[in-house]
Amino acid sequence: MYLRKLKDLHIDNDLYQKEVADILKITRQQYGLYESGKRDIPIDLLIKLADFYHVSTNYILNRTKQKELVK
Repeated sequence: MYLRKLKDLHIDNDLYQKEVADILKITRQQYGLYESGKRDIPIDLLIKLADFYHVSTNYILNRTKQKELVK
């Protein structure tokens, strides 16, 4: 499930939820709701995260196991 990917990405990049929330310009609580699955993450924020982590949205959505973007 993509929620696990969100958590894995912030942990793998040594970031706290608050730091990711700041990047997205939202509260830590709001980001926590996305990560816990209590709210769906909006597409614009999903794209922002994919760009920030240099991965595809398909990777975050668990539609591919390929982490790196294909050029």
